[in-house]
Amino acid sequence: MCMHIEHAALYVSDLENARDFFVRYFSAVPGENYHNPRTGFTSYFLTFGEGARLELMTRPDLIGREKPLTGSGYAHLAFSLGSRAAVDALTSRLRADGYPVLSGPRLTGDGYYESCILDREGNQIELTE
Repeated sequence: MCMHIEHAALYVSDLENARDFFVRYFSAVPGENYHNPRTGFTSYFLTFGEGARLELMTRPDLIGREKPLTGSGYAHLAFSLGSRAAVDALTSRLRADGYPVLSGPRLTGDGYYESCILDREGNQIELTE
């Protein structure tokens, strides 16, 4: 049996803004918008060059909650950019565009070259080489 992660899903308050973020900075290709008129659920599947897809979802009764960086559950999404120069460049671009940079770029103790940023909704995104 061959298993792989097909997709991860993330609830967001502003679906269009979240979609645009991943398109602009991570070259995501969005699928068609899905909307369930009965529940108000709306989503996009985003495809990247390779690997798992990301489903961005929202609904009118979405409950916002605090997202502590060290809380249990979802921690971050990690994107491999292919080189240290790419990590440096995207980190600089995101910082210049007003996104908080939490760490890096740096070489971690376990051998990753990475930086971590927050998107507009407080979700942590890790950029690796």
